[in-house]
Amino acid sequence: MGDYFERIVDLDVAAADAEVVAERMVDWMVSRGWLLREKSGYAMYSLHADEGYVAGRAWAEIADNSDADWIPAPVAVIVGRHAHYGGQGEIEPADATCPSCQAKTVIIDYPQAWEADPAVWQPFSAAIEAWEQTGAGAVSCPACQTTSPIIDWQWPWGFALGTLAFDFWGWPSLTEEFIAEFTTRLGHRVDHHTGKF
Repeated sequence: MGDYFERIVDLDVAAADAEVVAERMVDWMVSRGWLLREKSGYAMYSLHADEGYVAGRAWAEIADNSDADWIPAPVAVIVGRHAHYGGQGEIEPADATCPSCQAKTVIIDYPQAWEADPAVWQPFSAAIEAWEQTGAGAVSCPACQTTSPIIDWQWPWGFALGTLAFDFWGWPSLTEEFIAEFTTRLGHRVDHHTGKF
């Protein structure tokens, strides 16, 4: 048992613009009948939002659903600098790819290990914490020694850094068409992952 979410993280929007972009995206979804202006916290467990927008009458247009009785939970709109974890919780990403040389730094050496190597993860963790608090954090690549902003590093599925995210709680799988249209309307790169509370 558990409560599931599907998340879309905007990877490019600046912190100063995130609120405006969030409002624009909500306006669009409300105009299509997918969401209501009404908010609720029922069956929604986002770490950085206490309530979200209730599904509108046309919500099933954007989800793969054959159950007419399905009632999705709210959609949380999360504004602010955050690390977003998929899966079942705050498990460190398995690796990080340098934006300068494309070398991959292994953080969790599956299947030999199931937890992050503390010495490898620490510089990334510190940079993420600095970015969340100040908007600036950087890591030096172990391979090429180039120091790059933490938000420029590439992460595997299920982990993303961003200042705007949308958590769809308790929805059937969102359609590929909706994800594509959503991404086009954002005008930015996104990370799309799922998770469970």
